[in-house]
Formats: sequence, C-alpha cells, structure tokens
Amino acid sequence: MGPVKSALEATTRDLAAELGEKRIRVYAVSPGPLKTRAASGIADFDELVEAAVNRSPARRLVDIAEVGRVVAFLVGGGASGMTGDTIYVDGGLHNVA
Repeated sequence: MGPVKSALEATTRDLAAELGEKRIRVYAVSPGPLKTRAASGIADFDELVEAAVNRSPARRLVDIAEVGRVVAFLVGGGASGMTGDTIYVDGGLHNVA
C-alpha cells in the first residue's frame, strides 16, 4: 500500500502544479480505517480497527462525518490558499504508523 499512497500524493502535487494557473485546487484526503459496509468485507477488519485505535494518538477511529467536514472545508473558501496537499483525517494515526 505504501507505494500506491506515495504515487497518489505525488500525483496530487503534480496536478496542483499543472492546474494551478487555471485556479483549480487539488487535494488528496486520507482517512484512517472507516467502519463502512464495504469495509465489513475486508478479512480481519475488526483486528485492523483495534490495532489502529491502539496506535492512534486520538485512541479512536474517525467517522465519515468528520471526513465530510474536512472535505467541506477544502471546497469552501477557507482553504482557498491551499493546493497540492494530502490531508490526513485519521486521529493522528499517520504520524505513528
């Protein structure tokens, strides 16, 4: 998964550079594990969730509403000076994983 995430982050930066003069902002939003219907089909998902909670500085998972609020911020005027960024919504898990 590491190379794929790195490629996505690099593509986000490259697209931001390419599309910036057209005033198009580009972001990647990277949530931690989310308890969704789709995730329930992942083998050993409960163990993955437990491990994420135990490692996360926030000691909890984020939920889809929290991810939605971050995305709303990004598309609103508050993030007008940002582009090319990867925004982590994972309770700090990316800092310790």
